[in-house]
Amino acid sequence: MIEKHLILEDIDPIVFYGVNNGHLQMLKSLFPKLRIVARDNVMRIIGDEEEISKIEDDVESLRQHVLKYNSLDDEDILDIIKGKKTKADSIKGVLVYSISGRPIKSRSENQQKLIDSFEKDDMIFAVGPAGTGKTYLSIALAVKALKEKTAKKIILSRPAVEAGEKLGFLPGDMKDKIDPYLQPLYDALEDLIPAVKLQDMMDKHIIQIAPLAFMRGRTLSDAVVILDEAQNTTPAQIRMFLTRMGWNTKMIITGDMTQIDLPHEQKSGLKEALKILSGIEGISVVELNKKDIVRHKLVTRIVNAYEAYDKKRNNEKELEFKD
Repeated sequence: MIEKHLILEDIDPIVFYGVNNGHLQMLKSLFPKLRIVARDNVMRIIGDEEEISKIEDDVESLRQHVLKYNSLDDEDILDIIKGKKTKADSIKGVLVYSISGRPIKSRSENQQKLIDSFEKDDMIFAVGPAGTGKTYLSIALAVKALKEKTAKKIILSRPAVEAGEKLGFLPGDMKDKIDPYLQPLYDALEDLIPAVKLQDMMDKHIIQIAPLAFMRGRTLSDAVVILDEAQNTTPAQIRMFLTRMGWNTKMIITGDMTQIDLPHEQKSGLKEALKILSGIEGISVVELNKKDIVRHKLVTRIVNAYEAYDKKRNNEKELEFKD
């Protein structure tokens, strides 16, 4: 008789053990010759060496499944122990799974271009209207890289630009004032990483979320770095950000040219960067459009209505200029 301790690293033990320890009870019934005691993320197993060796391999396969899919059910356990593919393994093209087990994959041709560009190039500009999934998909790609250990950390940033509201009048300290600008990034991460694990990663600075101004002076290496809402950067800000790139780093810069919140006299740094960096090897530009919108169907109609309105206004201005 020997005793072995198995540690469930990088996953939520609650998902692994199941509701009311249902999965754990199932494992005990599948390995009746072993004594299995679980506490937190440690499984203590006592029994025959050969039996322990078998359950050790199976527990690791189950852990990998939870790490990849954020879910586990009785059917998955039986399939894995029998050496068969699970139903989730049979779905192709999935980047990661949400905490509810929903597969995250491309839902349009241009979204797939973004995924392919991430594999090919180290810097990607993803430009398009609201609802095209550019931010969410970028964060999913970053989470996938972290899980596969091709990146050691994720760094997410946004410019803190006032969109009609004054930052100084918001309550609280500087963090309290800035956090509302970064909330969309938190929302995406919370959908992809279990809350306890996400908090641990943020405490250890494996995942970092910060306003753009906090990037100055840093060199960002071994990371996936995402700059969201880049249409609201100034030319100096985006230049500073792009030159933070270190070794083994991928950068994704997202923006929507129809939602620039800068003062009218201020030029968008994203617009300038796209002109300056056009055609440079190693940089991809992916343009998403209203066909890629994956939010509520009304979002597409709203985008269409505003496009028509902007076109009408521009035509009226041209006529006034001619007169």
